[in-house]
Parts: sequence; structure tokens; C-alpha cells
Amino acid sequence: MTKQLKPATLCVQGGYKPKNGEPIEVPIIQSTTFKYDNSEEMAMLFDLKKEGYFYPRLQNPTNDAVAAKICALEGGSAAMLTSSGQAANFFALFNIAEAGDHVVASSTIYGGTFNLIAHTMRKMGIECTFVAPNASLEELDAAFRPNTKAVFGETIANPALAVLDIETFAQAAHDHGVPLIVDNTFPTPVNCRPIEWGADIVTHSTTKYMDGHGCGVGGAIVDAGRFDWMAQGDRFPGLTQPDESYHGIVYAEKFGLAGAFITKATSQLMRDFGSIQSPQNAFYLNLGLESLHVRMPQHCRNGLAVARFLEASDKVSVVRYPGLESDPDYTLVQKYLPNGTCGVVSFDVAGGRADAERFMAALKLCAIETHVADARSCCLHPASSTHRQMTDGELVRAGISPSMVRLSCGIEGTDDLVADVAQALETM
Repeated sequence: MTKQLKPATLCVQGGYKPKNGEPIEVPIIQSTTFKYDNSEEMAMLFDLKKEGYFYPRLQNPTNDAVAAKICALEGGSAAMLTSSGQAANFFALFNIAEAGDHVVASSTIYGGTFNLIAHTMRKMGIECTFVAPNASLEELDAAFRPNTKAVFGETIANPALAVLDIETFAQAAHDHGVPLIVDNTFPTPVNCRPIEWGADIVTHSTTKYMDGHGCGVGGAIVDAGRFDWMAQGDRFPGLTQPDESYHGIVYAEKFGLAGAFITKATSQLMRDFGSIQSPQNAFYLNLGLESLHVRMPQHCRNGLAVARFLEASDKVSVVRYPGLESDPDYTLVQKYLPNGTCGVVSFDVAGGRADAERFMAALKLCAIETHVADARSCCLHPASSTHRQMTDGELVRAGISPSMVRLSCGIEGTDDLVADVAQALETM
């Protein structure tokens, strides 16, 4: 029986196993071309009869090594890297939903993902019903339709910081014969492994904590490898019926539960959309992953300390940090995230939007950036930036107010961050 390695060990040594005389770091295979001795061998690659590489728009050895590490961290069966977190979420959904289909999604998700599902995918003929992240089974059941193909949510919502009740969402999804897809970007697998709570597919924006240093944009998809596509009959024809673009191959039959989803996403979607992560970015990502288990506890310590300070300030009207005992999702945190949540704190400045802008401008250690979940602390005003495309009503349902500030606590000294927040509040 193979011993299950701890997340810390997987962060450092997972995925890539150098042989005698090989480099200890994942090699950067910066090549557009792979040579073969005969055309028959290449034909077998194109027909998915043999494993290997023929064009980096689909796969690259560097990327696959890093994807294998993320797969091990999440406890999945197969994984792939994408060019961004947006690409990962799009691929995860579009791999099983097509024109005429429907998905159920949590309403408190990242604004870009909301726009992707609510507007762009709707233009492609896929409709969505949004529900609260703490919806009951009865409320979830009411959202399903006969053509529903997936359920989607974020472990910790960006920037509302609502915690998804993963088990309840998984039960509802499975009761209706569809998979649960969970974006696990904020907690990372260091603090939560959604697959252990019933999720079937996990996505990441690797641009955030996994990279952790603002070096490269990227995303990842991990398949748990246990959803039985064939048991659902005609519900998932892309996986259970012949793919004419690959000579009639049936992914669920040929690659089984463990490999069907990722193989299809690679051979179809990556082939046609080309949203590949660069090997250079994958290399940077791997360096970030090696310290992920060390950084996340400090992010959480800083986030909790800043949240507690803000909660005690009369210049702040609302603080959202799921690690606070006063947070409405604290009970869910004890269940799903007992080791910590993340370093992001969302709060409303009592004086409104104008004071929120003054507060952010006065910060010295926290830069105003369109970024989050980085080693360096940063902040932004979601309503006018990352969620600017949403209507007022959509913002309310997403848990975002005009005066909300999203503060991402890095790994700086805790006392220094609290002091910076304190002096910025004094300017209001």
C-alpha cells in the first residue's frame, strides 16, 4: 500500500520525479515541436492510441509535471493546466455543457466568472440559475432543470468571502445526476480539499496563492476521477458517445472514470481553443507551489489579525472574514477549513465609497492592484474594478457593496500590516 504523503511534502516533491543525473527542478520544455521517426507513431498520438507530445497547444511536458503536483495535492486522478483561471472554469463547464443546457451556480462568485456564466456562456446557448452559497437542499432542488449538466461554486467566494456548503451542494448535484465543480483558489488544497467533501472537479486560478509572487497567469483543472459518466445515459454525450473528431472514440469507455474528463478537455477544448499555459509560467508556478504550505499559514495569521482589528474599529461598518468567530460562516469554516481560510479580508468603510478610496490611498504597505492572494499585500475596490460589469442588483446578490474594500494580506510581518491599516483609517 502506497503511503499518502502530506501536503507539505507534495508541495515540494510532488509531480516531477528526476531520474539519475537529471535536473532536480522541472525542466522548461520551451519547444513548439516534438520529433518522431515515422508518421505511424505520430498518427497513433493523434488518434489517442499512444501517450506523448506532438504540439504544445494541447500538452507540454513541463505543464504536465506541474499539473501532476496539483492533482496530488487535491487528491484527484488527472489534471491539466490552462492559460488562466477563467480558462479553467470555462473548460470545466464547457466540457460537459453545450448549447441548450443549463447549470446551477453560487451567486457569490468572482465577478469575471459570474460574467462568463451569466452572459458569455448564455450567448453560447447555456443558461444558469444562481443560488445562495448556503442554500438548503430544497432551495437547490428547485434550481435544477431536466437539462442541468453541472453545479458550480467557490470554496471561499471572491470577494464576498462566503463559504460554500460543499457537502450540501454535492448532495444536490449527485441527487440530480450531475457533477459538482468547485473553484478552490482562495483556500488552496493546503487548507481545503473539496474532493474529500464530495466535489467531482476542482479548478484554480494558479495566478493567486499557488504562484504567490505575481509572476505568471495560469489556471488548473483537477478531476476527482469518480463521477460515473456512463451511468447517466445520454446526459453527457460528449463523454459517453462517439467523438467524430477523433474517429469515434468514446472517452468514458476508453479512459474510464480516472481519465475521461481531462482527456476530453485536452483533446477537444485545448485543441480548439488553445488556452495553454506557457511552460515558463508553469515553471514559475512550480516554484510557488514549493513554498505554498509555508506561506498559507502566514497569510491566514495576517488575515485574521487584520480582520480582528477592523472589527474593533468604529470607522468600519462591516467586516467579512470567515475565520472570525462572529462571521456567519464560521461554523462552515470549522467543518471545511479548520486549519485556516485565506489572507483576504473584505470590509465596508463606515463613511462610504469616498472614505474607502481615501483609506486605500493612505495605505503604505498595501498597493492598489487588480490582484489578490499574493506574497505582497494589496487592495482594491471591487464594485469599480473586478466586478464593474455587474449591475447593482447583481452586486447585492454577490454580497458586494459600493463601500466594500477587498484587502489581501500578504506574508509581511503581522504587526506591520495592522499598523499600516491603523494609520490609513486615521486619515478618514
